[in-house]
Amino acid sequence: MEVIEEIVRTQREYYYNGETKSYAFRKQKLETLRKVIKEYEPEVLKALKEDLHKSEWEAYTTEIGFLLEEIKFTLKHLKEWMSPERAKSPVTHLGSKSYVHREPYGVTLIIAPWNYPFQLQIAPLVGAIAAGNCAVLKPSELTPSVSAVIAKMIREVFPVNYIAVVEGGVDTSTELLKQSFDHIFFTGSVPVGKVVMEAAAKQLIPVTLELGGKSPAIVNKDANLNLAAKRIMWGKFTNAGQTCIAPDYLYVHSDVKKALLEQMAQVLVEFYGEDPLSDEKYGHIVSDRHFHRLKQFLNDGDVLIGGQHKERERVIAPTIMDNVSWEDPVMQEEIFGPILPVLEFTDIHTVIDDVRRRPKPLALYFFSESEKMQDLITSSISFGGGCMNDTLMHIVSPYLPFGGVGSSGTGSYHGQASFEAFSHQKSIVKQTTKFDFAFRYPSAKNGLKMIKRIMG
Repeated sequence: MEVIEEIVRTQREYYYNGETKSYAFRKQKLETLRKVIKEYEPEVLKALKEDLHKSEWEAYTTEIGFLLEEIKFTLKHLKEWMSPERAKSPVTHLGSKSYVHREPYGVTLIIAPWNYPFQLQIAPLVGAIAAGNCAVLKPSELTPSVSAVIAKMIREVFPVNYIAVVEGGVDTSTELLKQSFDHIFFTGSVPVGKVVMEAAAKQLIPVTLELGGKSPAIVNKDANLNLAAKRIMWGKFTNAGQTCIAPDYLYVHSDVKKALLEQMAQVLVEFYGEDPLSDEKYGHIVSDRHFHRLKQFLNDGDVLIGGQHKERERVIAPTIMDNVSWEDPVMQEEIFGPILPVLEFTDIHTVIDDVRRRPKPLALYFFSESEKMQDLITSSISFGGGCMNDTLMHIVSPYLPFGGVGSSGTGSYHGQASFEAFSHQKSIVKQTTKFDFAFRYPSAKNGLKMIKRIMG
């Protein structure tokens, strides 16, 4: 605890000397971060293989490459984002100029999850650096190899009084949440998100919470079934389903259910071969606890595809289940694994009602050739973000803010949204001294009459 307190104290002292706020400083530190990520690429790939059995292709595209693209985009636009934004002035402010300045919060805390342990630790850091903050990083203890690499990498290039890494378990997180940070950025589960928000509320610390929920994939009868099958299977079984925006369940029109499932079975073989459990491209479950939690879900319906598993390797084959209901345990919580329950519908309004009755999902995916149907889904259901005729791809664009709504999160990031997430918008009025409106003062004759004329 004393070490954590000392880190926060020294970071606050360093922040107040003003060095982190200049454009030159921020640019140089982002370039340093990009360089060290490239240098540590082999170690990061090795660590991701050890912790999650991620293939080099998946690890690079979803973690390393993602970050390099994010840094490149940020460097390209940083000066523009930092510039004070001119705002209009109303008639009551005649003669003045109005601006919005984006200033850093100060000393920030970034808590990362285990499913994309490198990307989801460093991506918020890009925003924190770009906005001019200091940061304390807390990697997940469930991915110890990645945590060790992050600690080694960051300590090599950044002083502790600027960017620090604090490793450890729940006790460490608890102590961190007692500190007087200026902003907390948390990615993880809804239950832990509530703990973070409660701790932050005690000190009125602003938070960004990137959580999860049961994100549906909905396939209408007019969908392109071949592409729907490929894109749903890719979105669901990347990282063995351990993705916060993965399709959590599939709602398919009864007219095309049989055809879609046949296509999905073919795609599974195309992606992972006849024996996915032995395929090097396929990920493993992060821990024994999560493996056994997921294994229990296999009893909640009829396994149509997959279901095989190996406990020692903590791997469960891509699994599609039929004959499940909203009352089954598999539909009561976010699955966060390679199991996809299938529900069918005949009326899209039934689907809309079912999704509305439950907590707002982080993502939603709808497959249909009809613009009218796409607009109906977009306008009728509240969700964090999503795709029409695809999965996951909305998270890849640096031009789109990513975040949840309601129980799936608060706040957003990526691209400019990351800069905004770690910035306070400070409003400034530069008032003229060439003249003055005397009627605004209580001593003015007929002042109220003039104010009513202007403001009424």
